[in-house]
Amino acid sequence: MVSFKANRSDPELVVPALPTPRETKTLSDVDTQPALRFYATGVEFFSRRPTIDGDDDHDQPEDPAKAVKAALAKVLVYFYPVAGRLRELAGGDEIVVECTGEGVVFVEADADVRLVEFGEPITPPYPCVDEFLCDAGDTNVIIGKPLLFMQVTRLKCGGFVIGTYSCHNMFDAFGHTQFLKAITDIARGDHDHPAVIPVWQRELLAARNPPNVTGLQHLVPSKTLTLLPTPWPLTDHDMVGKYFFFGPREIASLRSHARLHQGSSSSTVFELITAAMWKCRTVALGHAPDRKASLLITMNARGRWKCDPPLPQGFYGNGFVYLVVETMASELCSSPSLDHAVELVQKAKLDMTEEFTKSMVDLIALHGGPPYVPGWTFVVSDITRIGVDALDFGWAQRVGGGVPMVGDVKSKQVSYQMRCTNGSGEDCVVASMFLPEPAMHTFAKEIFALSSEIYK
Repeated sequence: MVSFKANRSDPELVVPALPTPRETKTLSDVDTQPALRFYATGVEFFSRRPTIDGDDDHDQPEDPAKAVKAALAKVLVYFYPVAGRLRELAGGDEIVVECTGEGVVFVEADADVRLVEFGEPITPPYPCVDEFLCDAGDTNVIIGKPLLFMQVTRLKCGGFVIGTYSCHNMFDAFGHTQFLKAITDIARGDHDHPAVIPVWQRELLAARNPPNVTGLQHLVPSKTLTLLPTPWPLTDHDMVGKYFFFGPREIASLRSHARLHQGSSSSTVFELITAAMWKCRTVALGHAPDRKASLLITMNARGRWKCDPPLPQGFYGNGFVYLVVETMASELCSSPSLDHAVELVQKAKLDMTEEFTKSMVDLIALHGGPPYVPGWTFVVSDITRIGVDALDFGWAQRVGGGVPMVGDVKSKQVSYQMRCTNGSGEDCVVASMFLPEPAMHTFAKEIFALSSEIYK
């Protein structure tokens, strides 16, 4: 496996290219929930397109890092709250954005390595991925710090990598991708503005007055939940992170394990993978049969049928709510099929009505979110459709990337489902998993059995 060190420049602050408003922006109740008070990581790999004689559509910049930096300054004119700082109001329970125009951190770097050394295609895990990320300090500290840390690493082949730490209170995965796409839009040279103009409107995901958790009273957190011991110390150095790939053959196998479920032929890839990983993880952690196994799914609230008024195009805040799925461990794990788990996931998705979305926002505002037991609760986030394929500089194209398992432990514990291509050119989903090493061994064995054997 390739090994290298990045040669980094000193960090500098990139400020908006033009004067921007000095004001205070209010975040939504979804934005400010305690679970999001950390910096999320991302890496994106880009290959330089060959220059074609007579093609002046997208002139190749001499230095991709400087091209990205120049575009970033212009983008911050439109996303000017990102150039500000978070401030706590009295009591510390509420945070706001002070639009100060102080800027974001930018680092140029060079690495003596080529894109081809990361594999073809480029899929996780990415060797030495920490070398593509600059120092963001304590990623649990968000107050008074830059809201974005970006490093652009030039490679020997002419390709480059964009690595980011972004404050989760400002962006979700969709919003962060929108921000990156704005950079590619401007750096491509087609326009002096993003193709999609950013929209704030965080009040659309604020609690009602008064809040009303209709139908979600059973999700009001109980103090007894904090008494449940975690299955492992969260600072345990024996934790391991791995990625599991699901291509056409693996999905066909999972579908065969759910075929006894009426209507399972219409099960989505997300439902099948989530059901399988939830079941195998529950087995691997040794849940007692009489204990509840819980699943927490982050669901995108963008879309007319989930929110009225709908979140507008250009909304780059945290636009998701949670689906909570629970069952007894014995019911989840006793059968060799995936029928029960798939049915529970499908039902939870169907229950996500407009009223559910508003009630969940109220629940987040009142209690910080639904019950969550660190370690035991399986948290899943589907980012297969966040639009990273649209990250195109014209003179450089995206060839891989996603959420690496580095940085804050809260991010590592989320199982991200991401799109990728396997060595045969087939579209796949790659899903992350973070477990103690003995549990990971059991999980890998269980998921392999489900995804490689046709159920009869």
